[in-house]
Amino acid sequence: MSEFQTLYFEDLSVSMRESSRNQVTKEKVAAFAEISGDHNPIHLDEAYAATTPFGGCIAHGIFTASFVSALIATRLPGPGSIYISQNLSFRAPVMIGDTVETTIEVLELVERGRRVKLKCECRVGDKIVLSGEAEVKATAKPA
Repeated sequence: MSEFQTLYFEDLSVSMRESSRNQVTKEKVAAFAEISGDHNPIHLDEAYAATTPFGGCIAHGIFTASFVSALIATRLPGPGSIYISQNLSFRAPVMIGDTVETTIEVLELVERGRRVKLKCECRVGDKIVLSGEAEVKATAKPA
């Protein structure tokens, strides 16, 4: 899979899909905490996190959601696409060391405004950890 793929609105069809796999590491979670300012010890302090129902550090929910954003920005529809909206349901924790498989799928195409509705899902193994829908504006094919 190449890093970038631009699909113009005219090239899209319902059911098109893209997927990626990302391993969650302690270093990536720490970097996300630094960038976002979210230093909740549930994400960073193993001793604290061990006392929670999760039994260990978990990734930030929005860190997991960023895998969806990356697929939209780089693959479907790709560079030039603009986020309009996103709804998310965080369904299970993502633990340090987990590999997250992210899939987005075109649900609907609306010509007015070149709007694309996408089903978004992140899984760890067979378990859905995040689900939702996004709406983006795709770029038009150059004349």
